[in-house]
Amino acid sequence: MAEVGLVRKTAVVIKPEYAGCLVLDFVAARFTYRSREEWRQELDAGRFLLGGERAASHSLLAAGDRLVYLMPELQEPPVDQDFVVLYEDDDLLAVDKPARLPCHPGGIFFRHTLWTLLQERHGIVGPSLINRLDRETSGIVLVAKNKQAARLCYQQFAGRQVHKRYLVLVEGEFPFADLQADGCLAPDPASAIRKKLRFYPQDAAEMTFSRAVQCSTGLRLLCRRGEISLLEAIPVTGRNHQIRATLCSLGFPVVGDKLYGVDEELFLRFRQGGLTAADHQRLRLERQALHAATLCLRHPLSGRELEFRSPLPAAMQSLLGLGGDTVPFI
Repeated sequence: MAEVGLVRKTAVVIKPEYAGCLVLDFVAARFTYRSREEWRQELDAGRFLLGGERAASHSLLAAGDRLVYLMPELQEPPVDQDFVVLYEDDDLLAVDKPARLPCHPGGIFFRHTLWTLLQERHGIVGPSLINRLDRETSGIVLVAKNKQAARLCYQQFAGRQVHKRYLVLVEGEFPFADLQADGCLAPDPASAIRKKLRFYPQDAAEMTFSRAVQCSTGLRLLCRRGEISLLEAIPVTGRNHQIRATLCSLGFPVVGDKLYGVDEELFLRFRQGGLTAADHQRLRLERQALHAATLCLRHPLSGRELEFRSPLPAAMQSLLGLGGDTVPFI
């Protein structure tokens, strides 16, 4: 489990059954993604702490000990770090996040994340990102600066007292002026990708799929341009991948989406760094065309109504053949 701080580290508390083990024996048996010799080198380099002191390969473990691994710096891919502050006070910060900037540390990303950048640039210790956006989704992210503000914001989101509005480009001529997509999300049995979900337009209680969860999304057609439609999406529930999975299952995948787009093989090639020029042409954009455009809620301390807005990104406007600020908020 990653710990708070600007040094990337992970820690484990030693259980009684491992008392008396050598640190090297424990680490090599528990974490098999590296060889025993590689773990010995990490210990010799001083990357492990035991009780706050540097651990050696021959150090003995005791029940309740806290063993910390100071992870080496990784070569992180470049990201777009130019987020814009829309609002700030003693309790909250609202930012307009660009596409291709991860919100939280994960995988190869640590310093190149909004979470870390907020600490480095704004001095917020352990910021709480209340609404998380996927790395390639742009738009409004709400940040709480303290635990009280975070708790009260989370309560509003859990109570569905927050209005969220997204703008999304989809492949195809969306045929509905308005559509309320109520149903459930469950793992897609036809996909080779384990995390991919499918939307089923039925009550989740009627489904036999494991891990099915109810979801609801309001969809409204804003305009069509050739083979692309611009939609407004209003998520009533806040499920992971909800908008993208729903639109894909309805037959209108999000433009530029590698996982829920026109072909999931694009995602597999993307993970391997093997996207071709033809693949990029099919995707149309370097990022998925989903944008968190509006967020409305009450201030967690004062109770004042707050509304944050972010204009449609230039890349999405350009794909529609629109210029400048033609459709800033629609």
